[in-house]
Amino acid sequence: MSEETERDVMEYDVLIVGAGPAGLSAACRLKQKSPELEVCIVEKGSEVGAHLLSGAVFEPRALNELFPDWKENGAPLNVPVTRDEIYFFTSESKASKMPNAFVPAPMHNEGNYIISLGQLGRWLGEQAESLGVEIYPGFAAQSPIVEDGVVKGIITGEMGVSKNGEPKDSHVPGMELRAKYTLFGEGCRGHLGKQLIREFELDKDVDPQHYGIGLKEIWEIDPEKHEPGLVIHGAGWPLHLSGSGGSFLYHLEDNRVAVGLIVDLNYENPYLSPFKEFQRFKHHPKIAQYLEGGKRVSYGSRAITKGGLNSLPKMTMPGAVLIGCDAGTLNFAKIKGNHTAMKSGMLAAEAAADALANGGEGGDELTGYTEAFKNSWVYEELYASRNFGASLHKFGTFKGGALNYIEQNWFKGKAPWNFHDTTPDYAATKPAEQCTEIEYPKPDGKLSFDILSSVHLSNTGHEEDQPCHLKLTDPSIPIEHNLPKYAEPAQRYCPAGVYEVVEDNDGKPRFQINFANCVHCKTCDIKDPSQNITWVPPEGGGGPKYSAM
Repeated sequence: MSEETERDVMEYDVLIVGAGPAGLSAACRLKQKSPELEVCIVEKGSEVGAHLLSGAVFEPRALNELFPDWKENGAPLNVPVTRDEIYFFTSESKASKMPNAFVPAPMHNEGNYIISLGQLGRWLGEQAESLGVEIYPGFAAQSPIVEDGVVKGIITGEMGVSKNGEPKDSHVPGMELRAKYTLFGEGCRGHLGKQLIREFELDKDVDPQHYGIGLKEIWEIDPEKHEPGLVIHGAGWPLHLSGSGGSFLYHLEDNRVAVGLIVDLNYENPYLSPFKEFQRFKHHPKIAQYLEGGKRVSYGSRAITKGGLNSLPKMTMPGAVLIGCDAGTLNFAKIKGNHTAMKSGMLAAEAAADALANGGEGGDELTGYTEAFKNSWVYEELYASRNFGASLHKFGTFKGGALNYIEQNWFKGKAPWNFHDTTPDYAATKPAEQCTEIEYPKPDGKLSFDILSSVHLSNTGHEEDQPCHLKLTDPSIPIEHNLPKYAEPAQRYCPAGVYEVVEDNDGKPRFQINFANCVHCKTCDIKDPSQNITWVPPEGGGGPKYSAM
């Protein structure tokens, strides 16, 4: 679109990018404190909750603060945790149950709930709208508006542009949404958050951010095998030889379970496929005993920001704040980030509301948020778990896990040591010649499945006649550099079959991008060893349509 194209302009007191737990909680808190404020949320998903995916064992601490009467108002927290089981999977057929006394304190789940984050997001959206918040799903925030070093809002993406970049008959230019303050709650590896961190040098004094990829399925299982409230966590096989991470199986209501695998994206072997590791994981007897005879009903994947306190960027800049997983507030020791995301959004909302109530006109840096965050229980949690990920990365699952037990249970998170992991995840990838190719079993169609049938269950859809939203800085790198050096790992780390190496008519390898399959997990933006792929939002409303993930 040309610079001369006239855009519609809408102005608000506070603009929020992303209808996730952080953004929705921020919006509700803003209207609770100052009902007269004009508050708007833009959400790239087709509806609130369409792109939300989490395990999820949910700690209600922030929800208790935001809506003390959530039970009476029908919040979808229907399954309290009844008991925990933690296993170390020693092989494809064996596992050792961890005695309760040796479980790190943050992994105890008394008082928590097994939920669908998508359902909770929809409920929070209803509360926000009832308070007067304007929510616009199907609108992707394409770029920030930064003028004279101040964030003034965002520009939404154009709609109706062909794959050749030409306007179609349905073309609608992007809008300018301007605000006194803008809160960015896009989730892990937010497109605009990434830009702002770079532009304002928000991460210059911290460790590199670290990530995992989470893969999840919902199954309907035999009622006789179902135990609502049972939480199972695991470590070890299948990742103990090829990477690190963890697994889960949560018993929801209605004879459903959520099963998943989290793979740390600092893995070294470029032949590793997180998707195929997840599929073979389900064949372990401890997991298969629940799934056998059941039916898989949903699949999805999302990257996780897990660097913790040592990777937390400066979250404020003139006119804007990064909240939730856009900044990286997940507590990796608890494997939970929804409650901390909600609280960070609430704190940002309170700082913005206070500044405007005191006669502020916006555009300044909300230093009140920085102080409030430092004095909050979120900071206390992140400080106590600051070494959790680095311990596992540095010392491995056994020694790192033992150190974490000592730190959490003996020192209560106040151990006199600090560990840092200064190697970015993409830089941990080793050349293919230094690694062993991994042979994965073929899916059996009962417990394990192929990637395309899995993507189908995510209800992913994109308008195919639009520009590809996966941008290559240098289109030659995948074949000329990544293929000979790393066996082009994009064809394996992507959990949706977006990237393929195929032969052209001359029998030469060609890098193919099937962007319509993209589930918006952002793994490619994180793990590409050449940092050659940039994820940008496709046309608003595209992507997965998760119903209860």
